[in-house]
Amino acid sequence: MKETRSTCPYCGVGCGVIIESNAGHITGVRGDPAHPANFGRLCSKGSSLHLTASPAMAAQTRLLQPMRRLVRGGSLQPVAWDNAMQTASHTLASIVRAHGAEAIGFYVSGQLLTEDYYVFNKLVKGLLGTNNIDTNSRLCMSSAVAGYKLTLGADAPPACYDDVMHADCLFIAGSNAAYAHPILFRRIEDARAKNPNLKIIVADPRRTDTASSADLHLPLQPGTDVALFHGMLYVMLAEGWVDHAYIAAHTEGFEALKTLVANYTPAHVHAVCGITPEQLLQATRWFATSKATLSLYCQGLNQSSSGTAKNASLIHLHLATGHIGKPGAGPFSLTGQPNAMGGREVGGLANLLSAHRDLANPEHRAEVAKLWGLPDVPAKPGKTAIEMFQAAADGEIKVLWIACTNPAQSMPDQRTVRKALERAELVVVQEAFATAETCAFADILLPATTWGEKEGTVTNSERRITRVHAAVAPSGEAQHDWRIALALAKELGH
Repeated sequence: MKETRSTCPYCGVGCGVIIESNAGHITGVRGDPAHPANFGRLCSKGSSLHLTASPAMAAQTRLLQPMRRLVRGGSLQPVAWDNAMQTASHTLASIVRAHGAEAIGFYVSGQLLTEDYYVFNKLVKGLLGTNNIDTNSRLCMSSAVAGYKLTLGADAPPACYDDVMHADCLFIAGSNAAYAHPILFRRIEDARAKNPNLKIIVADPRRTDTASSADLHLPLQPGTDVALFHGMLYVMLAEGWVDHAYIAAHTEGFEALKTLVANYTPAHVHAVCGITPEQLLQATRWFATSKATLSLYCQGLNQSSSGTAKNASLIHLHLATGHIGKPGAGPFSLTGQPNAMGGREVGGLANLLSAHRDLANPEHRAEVAKLWGLPDVPAKPGKTAIEMFQAAADGEIKVLWIACTNPAQSMPDQRTVRKALERAELVVVQEAFATAETCAFADILLPATTWGEKEGTVTNSERRITRVHAAVAPSGEAQHDWRIALALAKELGH
């Protein structure tokens, strides 16, 4: 039996795993006791990873060779890799010549490795000359990105998992961590056992497993998080619980913020959120007066029409009280996917550039262009995921290249998504599994490697980079996602 250290491909906790394999097949998996994200623990998903790679499962579901439809609506036929890539590149190139690079859209995934992400971004933004590349992380993490940049100036979560053990107050908002990030929740349980005085506040409309374990549950009305956070700041100001020295030394714009929250009285918060004045006062006291307060938040704040405002208004509470930049304190956005953070690091959204460079900054664009050996990179922001499929449904985008994600099942507004997939002149899907719903719309299907076969890195919620090692060889003719992007680049070059 062979053992290979790697990383779990499910959520953003980024647990280390030890993959057991025998005769080229994955036979088991267990937690890596040396990995600092999980110290050997695994949730039920991670513990059953090896079942997804069994030979029987592969025989039933894996995409093992390139496939092509000769006519729309026809059956898929196996083709050679060279044939598939030449067909895809020639069609793509002809559309670019006829309609410009803006007629192309690439939709990729927070489950890609960082190297995959980077090569795709260089291909689209560098070679093709459009920023029309976005990721399914847009649907979960773009609010966190915007919130961090708006308040702290950088998309860089300023906390880590170990802060849980140093906090005196945990404020959990829009997150059912007990269910969605169970290994991190085990750390919360450990912290409470070590420090019985640890206070846990959970803001959630539902009484989830996480809320049931809280010292204080704030069952606010759905969508009223901003009013709750503004109300907490109102109470902090009224009670003198803000850190004026920290505010003066490290922030700007506080006077405008005071004006913004002036009307968020406890009575107003009660009317909007359904939170009693007593609950509001108790939550605010614990948040503001504890030695160290750590906020943990996830999709309840992100997947919202006011997601950026929710993120920013929570971060404002940390800046107003100085609960940031010290052990056990800070606003900590929990990532949903295993490498959404890694994608953000290499510019994996339509409005970002690699290495956290700002697309709107000419100096940053020049820096990336120089690195890539180009005179410039496009300044116009690309279409976001929702905009991309809307544009394809309208006939503006004529090529959709999809990698490691399943929009025909996972995106909102399925009528528009399916219309886009049907109307696009070329749909290419890179996929490990032939059973994904989007495969039914593909003109060309390209087999990609999956968990246990890939080599590269991922970045978890706390920005820890972990090496991903392949335990077994790729199945069938599957290739790594970055190699497929590179092959396309070479064909386009020809």
